Amino acid sequence: MEPVVPSEGWGVLHLFCRATSGADGEAITTAVKQAEAGGHQVVPFAVLGHKADLGFMAIGPDLWQLRTLQRDLQAAGLEVADSYVSLTEVSEYAQGVPDKAKRERLYPTLPPEGMSVLCFYPMSKRRNVGQNWYTLPYEERLELMYDHGRSGRTFAGRVLQLVTGSTGLDDYEWAVTLFGVHPDDLKACVHTMRFDAGSAHYADFGPFTTGLVAPLDDVLRRVGIS
Repeated sequence: MEPVVPSEGWGVLHLFCRATSGADGEAITTAVKQAEAGGHQVVPFAVLGHKADLGFMAIGPDLWQLRTLQRDLQAAGLEVADSYVSLTEVSEYAQGVPDKAKRERLYPTLPPEGMSVLCFYPMSKRRNVGQNWYTLPYEERLELMYDHGRSGRTFAGRVLQLVTGSTGLDDYEWAVTLFGVHPDDLKACVHTMRFDAGSAHYADFGPFTTGLVAPLDDVLRRVGIS
């Protein structure tokens, strides 16, 4: 089957899974290794809370290979409790960033070293009467996003943020994946950036999921899959 690839960037699939009684650690490992052998990155993490037991952030060029990973994980005894589909992108507000920064957004290397806490959430911009992001002039939206970016850069070295686009692909317009050194780094980052006008007036957030990033063997052991 011919690969299905974006014209620019990579596909991104977040899978949040529950372990069934028949979950097979060896089969899960094989599924992940096959995806990686096909040129895709897979970040496993143990989920905190009731939403799931473990998760996978899979990223790479071919959407068919991402779908194959999903199939193989389900065949290995994992139940997909939730998921999210998006694409890496350079937004219209980041066209002036250096080429290196653009490449890092389109083709990131994950997970970042030394950052073992992950937070995921989807978000959209509001389209309410009198509070519609898409009726603002581009120059005003650009300034609001610059201000938002300045807040985020204060967490450099503590938090790495990957924003991927999902308009037309999933329920929200963007998917935000944060990797942090400490859990309170993620908390502080999201709290700080919510005070930016672009977020305070125009952002709607979906559910948050928090996980602990580790090698797959460790994640499986920690969630009770042998």
